[in-house]
Amino acid sequence: MSPSPPAPSAVDYVGSGPPTYDPEPTALPDADPDGLGELGADTVLDGARYGACTLRAVSMRGDSARFRGEPRRDSLLTARFGTGRQALVLVAMATGVRGTPVAHLAASEACRWIGRAVGRSHHRLVEDIRAARRGDLKSGLHRLTDRSLGKLRASAAEQGVDPEQYTASLRCLLLPADPDCRTRVFFGVGDGGLFRLRDGAWQDIEPKVTAEGTAGAPVVGFGSPPPETPEGDRLTMDFGIPTPPSPYEPAPEPPREPFRFRTSVARPGDALVMCTAGLADPLRGEAALCAYLARRWSGRTPPGLAAFLADAQVRVKGYADDRTAAAVWEA
Repeated sequence: MSPSPPAPSAVDYVGSGPPTYDPEPTALPDADPDGLGELGADTVLDGARYGACTLRAVSMRGDSARFRGEPRRDSLLTARFGTGRQALVLVAMATGVRGTPVAHLAASEACRWIGRAVGRSHHRLVEDIRAARRGDLKSGLHRLTDRSLGKLRASAAEQGVDPEQYTASLRCLLLPADPDCRTRVFFGVGDGGLFRLRDGAWQDIEPKVTAEGTAGAPVVGFGSPPPETPEGDRLTMDFGIPTPPSPYEPAPEPPREPFRFRTSVARPGDALVMCTAGLADPLRGEAALCAYLARRWSGRTPPGLAAFLADAQVRVKGYADDRTAAAVWEA
């Protein structure tokens, strides 16, 4: 068998020409001596391998924020709950409101709240993912997302901050560590992207928003089956989350953005990519970036951390926002 051709070397940018800004960070964000815990690094990089999948995740300041000395509005959380075949890996990413000084704080808090909620319920989540209880997963994760963003609004009130500024988009991926379970669960609120790289071609599988809500059905032909029993929202009940009246007064309103949900069953060789709008927009708008990343990420083995970082930061003129991305390669 002849060896596969080597992946192309990393490049700085693709498209019609070089971006306006420098390719490397320039200015640091302004620091408060009494708020050093609120500072965030320019770039965060993480990775792991569990079950049948290899994870790479990165969050970095965009060219504009690097030039202006603004903090990264994107936040990234990667966490494992449990051990062995019962473990569940969560990837959460959030983006704060553009032009607000607390954007990075809201994004970080959104990731922490959803991380706590998922971690406290990971045993039942693993059971429901294995049993393909899709209806239970969707309703339960919807409730967790509502509660987490409700806590953000409560936090804004405590700080005397406008809740319209202290909010964030939120996107999450659940990955069971059990190698026999190929179900991947996506959920969240707000803009971004969910893509699958299969046989060298990109598929945009972001749940579509309609006037009636979100079309969050399984990916056609490859999704999890519907629940097999009509017992209702078992997942939410097992989370121990009380129904209204809410623990918050007044009760937090539901997110203004529709809830997005998708389950899919991976095939060996697939790469699943979840990202914030900073990467989703150029992937949808620049064919050269799609082609480049398809070549880089279609190899027999996943890229290492350094190679993944180099790929994720390939720039496109006209796209200067923060980028956060998580990619999962299936063995």
